Parts: sequence; structure tokens; C-alpha cells
Amino acid sequence: MSNSNHADPKNPNLFQMSQRGPRPGEVPIVRSKDAKVTLLQIWRYLSRQRQGLWIVIICTALVSCFTLLGPYLIGKTIDNYIIPHKLNGFLFMCLSLLGVYLLGAAFTWLQQYVASGLAQNTVRDMRQDLFEKYQHLPVQFFDQRTHGELMSRTTNDLENVSNTLNQTVVQLVSSVFILVGSVIMMLSLSLWMTLITILTVPLITFITKKITKYTRRYFSEQQKSLGEVNGFVQESISGLRVIKVFGREERTIEEFREINERLRVVGLKAQSISGSMGPLMNATRNLSFVIIAVAGGVFTYHDIITIGVIVSFLNYSSQFSQPINQLANQYNMLQSAIAGAERVFEVLEQESEILVKNDNQSLKKIKGEVIFDDVHFGYTADAAVLKGLSFHASPGQMIALVGPTGAGKTTIINLLTRFYDIQSGNIFIDGKDIRQLDKYELRKQIGLVLQDAYVFSGTIRENIRYGRLTATDKEVEEAARLANADTFIRKLPRGYDTELTAEGSNLSQGQKQLLTIARAILANPSILILDEATSSVDTRTEFHIQEAMKSLMKGRTSFVIAHRLSTIREADTILVINNGQIMEKGSHDELLKKDGFYSNLYKNQLAQGYVS
Repeated sequence: MSNSNHADPKNPNLFQMSQRGPRPGEVPIVRSKDAKVTLLQIWRYLSRQRQGLWIVIICTALVSCFTLLGPYLIGKTIDNYIIPHKLNGFLFMCLSLLGVYLLGAAFTWLQQYVASGLAQNTVRDMRQDLFEKYQHLPVQFFDQRTHGELMSRTTNDLENVSNTLNQTVVQLVSSVFILVGSVIMMLSLSLWMTLITILTVPLITFITKKITKYTRRYFSEQQKSLGEVNGFVQESISGLRVIKVFGREERTIEEFREINERLRVVGLKAQSISGSMGPLMNATRNLSFVIIAVAGGVFTYHDIITIGVIVSFLNYSSQFSQPINQLANQYNMLQSAIAGAERVFEVLEQESEILVKNDNQSLKKIKGEVIFDDVHFGYTADAAVLKGLSFHASPGQMIALVGPTGAGKTTIINLLTRFYDIQSGNIFIDGKDIRQLDKYELRKQIGLVLQDAYVFSGTIRENIRYGRLTATDKEVEEAARLANADTFIRKLPRGYDTELTAEGSNLSQGQKQLLTIARAILANPSILILDEATSSVDTRTEFHIQEAMKSLMKGRTSFVIAHRLSTIREADTILVINNGQIMEKGSHDELLKKDGFYSNLYKNQLAQGYVS
């Protein structure tokens, strides 16, 4: 089956839709409003790296022990060797301190190295799951969102999670060890000094609570605005020719300026509020130093504690407040990561397209009988597109769909391929209800060539083989010959091995269309769908394509949507669609004799030279 992206990245309405939310009848995104739930979801990914987690925990415990041991040794050195002027053991204590700090540095490096791997592996798994989710979501999901906005979730949001995990995993574990260890060491030295040291904890907790109340909201708005900027940039680049030909450069710049300014405002609020955490924590820590110094001086004066204990407490006070500061700062970073992770999990929580049902009917080779029986459908609950549509296509027939834009022609194709499901009525293929068929098996037997030809990065041979991956080189080249693409392919520098640039920009639109037709031919479908497939080629190429299609369509049911009526004169049945209903029905000659809508349309095209 030849496929193409159904959503139009150049459609500005899609960007507006992503901002206004789901339309009536659409399924809204289930948003995770609970930070604990999001953190638990991240932990489920992180916990897959069990071996690495244990290494980080062990290394963190050792680093914390060395960190806590340093101030204790310093205090003992002052009391036992410096004040009494005992130089014999002073050198040994200095070497001991050096060893402690060197070991701490070595395990810190190992800790950071393993933690970086944990973060990258976790985000790799999340990115993989997100991409796989994209492949299993229904077309409707992509029709309602811009490509740039989805790209932002895959890149910016996940990179944000990666950066935070890279710094947070170690810091959180280390902070817990240091906090608990500092309290234990301080209690072993002096109960009263310990109580004085933790006096500042309620103040720190109060400041943290007040600041973090706002940070998560602003970080969430920042991520949303960043997605809007990405979406707008992506659409503007894709539609650059349209912007230039209509002279809308200044208008586009002004629209981007407004979106960019919104991002600046929310980003400034998020960063300024979270940035105030550090100075406030430093001020609180300095206050704690003053309290300890004053209280320690009084206790020393009364011989309750020694000078070495005061020095140890000043160090432990710093170590005690530092984890609290780090936890506060990490919490701010977590707000940004949570905001990004929520946007990723919003997609992962979407309901995947059900391709196979437990009660699905077996689907062998399709003969191609298609019946639409009183089909009603609308993309929104309040706007019907098809209104009681009924027709019958026998195996091997060519059915042409004609009508004004918005009449419902492409919608018929969307329903036949089950990109969307009908709301009432029935569609049968070979006598089987289409809703009970395996979507995957059904689509494998449908060849689809869209008006907007799409090719992938890679060689021309790989792009044609996309229709059937097991095809030989000879079969690929035969399909290209049938699609009249072989001639221009062989004129290229490397022939079938020519590498295509991004979106096939080194080929003309007509050449890309010929490749997609060759791709559909190679797929050897039972049902062939051509949605304006020849609209982008010249008259001479169109003639060659029509000749190739005559042999291709033999024994296959074909649905052809065409505005140029010269392409459908040999159709077995022409359905004239307007306002979601069949206005006229018959062969080309029969409809001309009726002198109705089709006849008038044909005469107009004849007068304008579109048909001959």
C-alpha cells in the first residue's frame, strides 16, 4: 500500500486548532494534572535500569560518607593536634583528609558517568515509545494537530526531561544521604547545636513552598508556548512559497513576533521566579552560619563544646543546608521536566488505533466488491459530510468521483481505508462489514495515491520498494515502467540509486507523483485509489499514466477522484457528489446525455481547454 501523510502541514487552520482545543465531537486529550502521577510514570522508565540505579546509589552512599567524614576529621585535627601544637599526628590527619577527598572525587566521577547513562537510556526508551505511539495512532489524531507541535514533544520536551534527569537523579539520592548523615554526625557532637542548626529549616520550607507554587504553572505555559513557536515555524517554512507569492512576509513576521513574545513573557516569569530560589537559600544559609557562630562562641566560652566542634558544625551546617538548597533548585527543574513529560505522556495515553479485533473476519485476497449502504458521516458532531450515501462497485470496475471541493469525495476514501469509521449505515467489501475487518490486512490490499505526492529520504529504488519490501530490483523497475517513470529515472546521474533530498526536493512534483504511482503498482493492490493522482503532471505525462493505468486497473476495483474530466471518460460509473449526496450517476456518455451538472462541468472544461 502506498501511503502519504493525510494531514496537510500547510493548512493554517490546523495550527489554530491546536490552540483552541478539540472541536465538538473530537476526543479531548487526557491531561495529567498530578505531578506525582507524572513522576511515577517517569520512574517506571527509570527503574528499567536497575543495575545502573544500584551503582548510582552505592556510589552516592560512598561519596556521602566521604563528604561527611571530612568535617569530622577537620574538627578532630583542630582539637587534638593544632590547638595542643602536636605536629606528630598532624601530617597523618592531613594525608587522611587528602585520601578522603580523592576517593570522594573518584566515586563522584563514577556516579556522574553512570547517572548520565541512566538518563540517556531512560529518555531513549521514552522517545522510542513515543515514536512507536505515533505509528499506531489514528489519522484523526494527526489531522487535529500541527506537525511542529508534535515535533516539539519529541525533541524539546524529551530533551528537557533528559537534562533534568541527568542532574536530578544523583542530586536527589545524594541530598537524602547528606541530610540524614549530617543530622547523625551533628547529634553525635552536640544535641543543642544540632537543634540550633535546624532552626532555619521551617524558614527554608516556607520559602520553597511559596516559590514552587508558581513555577510549575509557568514552566507548563513555557513548554506550551515553545510548542506553538515550533509549529508556526514548521508551517511557515513548509508554506514559504505561498507566503512569498501572496506577499505575506510582514504579516507572518508579525504573527511570529506575537507568539515569540508570549514565549518570552512566560519564560521570563518561570526563570525569574525559579532563579530567586538560589539567592534566598544563600541568605538563609548565611543566617544559619551567624546563629551557629554566636551560639558556638557562647558554648565554647562556657566549655560546653570545643572550637573543633564549632568548625565541624559550620561545615555540617553548610552540608545540611546545601541538600535543602539543591532539593529546592531541583524541584524547580523538576517543574520544567514535569511540564515536558506531561506533554509526552498525553500522547502515550492516547488510545491506539485498533487494527485487529478479536472477532475479526478473515480477509484473504479481496475481489473488490464495494457497497456503501446509507452511509452517514461527519468530522464533527454538528456538521455532516456524507448524508445517506449509497452506491455499489462490482469487482474490477472503475468508479470515478466528481464534484466540487468539500463535496465529500476524499471522505469516501477516508472511510474506505478506515482512516475514519462511519457513524451510521454500512460499508461492505466482498460482502463483509468493513468495521469487522482487520485494518492492517485491509490496507495491505489497497493502493493509495494522493494528490500531495510524498517521498522519503533514500534512493528512488527504496521509495518504490516501499510498496512491497520483498520486491526484487526487476519488479521495482517493471513497476516504474508501468508508471512511465523509468525513462526519467534512467536519465538521473545514478538512475534508480539516486538519493532523494528532504521531501524529494531534487525532483519535480510530477516526477514525485510518478514514483508514488509506481509504488502503488508494485504493491499489487486489489483496490486502487487515485485521489487527484494526475493533477500535478503535464498533459503528455498524464496521457502516458492513463495508458499505464488501463492495464493496471484490469481485474481491480478502482476509485478515481478527478477534477480534470479527461482522466475518467472511460470509467464504468461516474458518481457526481455534491453536499454529501449523489446528484448524478452513470457512464460518461450517459451523463452527457442527461445535460445536468456533469455535462455542464464537462462543457466548461472543454471550453477552457482542460479536456479534448
